[in-house]
Amino acid sequence: MAVNRQYKSSVFTLLFSDPDRLRELYNALASKRGTLYDESAKITINTLSDVMFMERINDVSFTIDDKLVVLLEHQSTINPNMAVRLLLYIGRIYEKLIDNKRLYSSKQLSIPRPEFIVLYNGPGECPASSVVKLSDHFEKAENHDSIDLELVVTVYNINHGRNPDLEKQSKTLADYALLIAKIREYETAGLGLENALKKAINWCIKQDTLRVFLETNASEVQNMLLTEWNMDDALAVRYEEGVEDGLSQGLSQVIQKQLEIARNMKSGGVPENQIAGYTGLPVGEVAKL
Repeated sequence: MAVNRQYKSSVFTLLFSDPDRLRELYNALASKRGTLYDESAKITINTLSDVMFMERINDVSFTIDDKLVVLLEHQSTINPNMAVRLLLYIGRIYEKLIDNKRLYSSKQLSIPRPEFIVLYNGPGECPASSVVKLSDHFEKAENHDSIDLELVVTVYNINHGRNPDLEKQSKTLADYALLIAKIREYETAGLGLENALKKAINWCIKQDTLRVFLETNASEVQNMLLTEWNMDDALAVRYEEGVEDGLSQGLSQVIQKQLEIARNMKSGGVPENQIAGYTGLPVGEVAKL
């Protein structure tokens, strides 16, 4: 399947697109329900590059046993409309997987049952685990005895130290969480983002944390992380704009932050129209940077 070059993969998808690492991670998540899969359980990764939950590829969609699992990673604030967005998302995935002609067959279709998991590693507060339901969005749902459509999303906080049981069962997940934690630590200490990324990657390699993965993909990982961080900053600025809408105080600082983010994204190879979409800047202004 052709890759949509308009979008950039994330480090998360690059890391967990390896079936063995993905099985290890999913076993850690499924163990809470007493389910474990050995190497005989075939994993088929079917992440679709032209079906996005967000504007970057930050999901790994795969089938294992009789399940279609959608695994998402979040670095920014958990969206309260997660279940609604996933409802639209899974519809598009099924649309891609199912031959339309079979919908009119006299035989009943058999499709994998979905499972939705979100791994949160943003800087904001989030419980170790939580559940989000589509039914929470229905108007006057409390007045009805039954609900004919439901979608349940399980959210895990994978920030370093927040889910020790998961980290114990998946070393890859623990190492990934530690990499993100070191980046934030160095950035908080006053290093610029680019230097914080370099230092965190070098530290992890020396500590044998994702060493082979980072040595093999060091420059690509750094570019991906730089783009991801700038995208999340851009979304945060847009949120700030919305909160401050109509108020002049702090507006110039927001604009300057937008320009800074846009420059970083442009240097990272993000297309100008996407930069404009993230930052709210006119495309012509982005082109001048």
